[in-house]
Amino acid sequence: MKIKYTGALFLCIFLNLSAQETNVIWQKDIKSTTQDFLSQVTTTIDGQYLVTGSSIQSNKLEASGSKQNKGYDYHLIKLNQQGEQVWEKYFSGQNHDFLSATVATQEGGFLVAGTTFSNAGFQKKDNSKGGSDLWLIKINEFGDEIWQKTIGSASDEEARVVIQTTDFGFFVAGNVQNSIKGYGSKDVLIVKLDKNGGIASQIILGGKGLDEVEKMIPTKDGGALLGIYSRSNLGGAKKTENYGEGDYYIIKLDKNNKVQWEKNYGGTGDDHLRTLALTSSGYIIGGESRSPISGNKSVGIEEGTDLWLIALDENGNEQFQKSYTFGNRDVLMGMNVLHSSDDKTSKGILLGGYTQAEGRIENDDEKFWMLYLDQNGNEQWRKHVEGQSHKKEERLSDIKLNRDGSIILAGTSAEELGKENWKIVKLGDQQIDQLIETQDIKIYPNPVSDYTYVEIGVDFKEADILLYDMSGRQLQILKTKNKVTKINTQPLIQGAYLVTVKTNDNKTASAKLIKK
Repeated sequence: MKIKYTGALFLCIFLNLSAQETNVIWQKDIKSTTQDFLSQVTTTIDGQYLVTGSSIQSNKLEASGSKQNKGYDYHLIKLNQQGEQVWEKYFSGQNHDFLSATVATQEGGFLVAGTTFSNAGFQKKDNSKGGSDLWLIKINEFGDEIWQKTIGSASDEEARVVIQTTDFGFFVAGNVQNSIKGYGSKDVLIVKLDKNGGIASQIILGGKGLDEVEKMIPTKDGGALLGIYSRSNLGGAKKTENYGEGDYYIIKLDKNNKVQWEKNYGGTGDDHLRTLALTSSGYIIGGESRSPISGNKSVGIEEGTDLWLIALDENGNEQFQKSYTFGNRDVLMGMNVLHSSDDKTSKGILLGGYTQAEGRIENDDEKFWMLYLDQNGNEQWRKHVEGQSHKKEERLSDIKLNRDGSIILAGTSAEELGKENWKIVKLGDQQIDQLIETQDIKIYPNPVSDYTYVEIGVDFKEADILLYDMSGRQLQILKTKNKVTKINTQPLIQGAYLVTVKTNDNKTASAKLIKK
């Protein structure tokens, strides 16, 4: 059966693939009468999804007496594992507030970060620091505020990325323009927060030009890796020279927000870093390149703008460079590393993005693709198909690979400009599924203090999760239809326990749980 979705390019793209390989598990359409911006979709530790972005609240909320401003607000929608809406929240100031980054916390909630132009009012508790500021809100799994923080100065700050570190604190990275403490026209601002939102440290990094942070990921030692698009030469806080118009600029921070090392990669043209990922031996850096072999770029381009990947070890030493092309202008939207079931080795790399005609608009010029590489960057397979003609505004914002091998796509689609609908789709793919190693039962974190999650690796419709002490006494029983289920371990005393899963078709699996 061939299904057609009008006004949703990225849906059509995947559904035109072989039905035997890729299928839609569910989809969620969130209608809008305004120009809404979707920033990302965040997968929670228990396999649910938080869709975040910025919206102007609809007139029906105003008619019902709800207090709101006339500008953009933080907009959050929580979906369960089946794609059903769990809750919807707005966080508003008195002016425009744009949500740009979200991280799922180890405690089961979220920290959202964005750029605010608002003084105190509505849900915003602090006045503006001057210009635009960073506005951070920590919420629990139900969307209720735990704390919020406004960070800024007389300059203009914008938030881009937020991560949680191993000490339950946070790194927030963004950009600051024309700061008296800066070095160029735009610099990178990194703020380290403790778990309660207290500022532990702030630093500004950059050279004598323009530097924009694009991505940040947590590292195994409690620090962070920054991916920056740099148009700066040596000078200021930058210790490395640019090779071309724009380069990849990578900075490793320790857990105390101090620079450990930095690297600069580029050719003579424009090279735009987009994303980072953690591997078992180091890091993968990805983006787009318009540079031939030059500078310290050892691979060329075939046509237009190609994808350029660099693998580094944990100390920043180069392992390999690779280039890939789909023709014309290739844009990298997301990168996921597939790990072994014990998370100790990397099996491969999944890339997702789209291709546009270079410098012109043509019919059928849009293509979406997935590219799978082995751990050494060698191409294993690719999928791409032509989309609809380029007549409407279509944008894929985010792509996530789930632990079970399913894929989440999130983006916007406008049947007319200025009325962007959010589209979230969960896909199953046989080729990806074959690459995922599963365990009948997996428990994480383990050892645990307050909450743990039980992941069931076998197919089932319903299951019982039973918790026993080591004498065989049953302490808890939970019924579930979800692949991942949250268990409250706060009442347990320190020691070892047994978790057993029994499915409706008589499959059984057990694993040991350690309470700290």
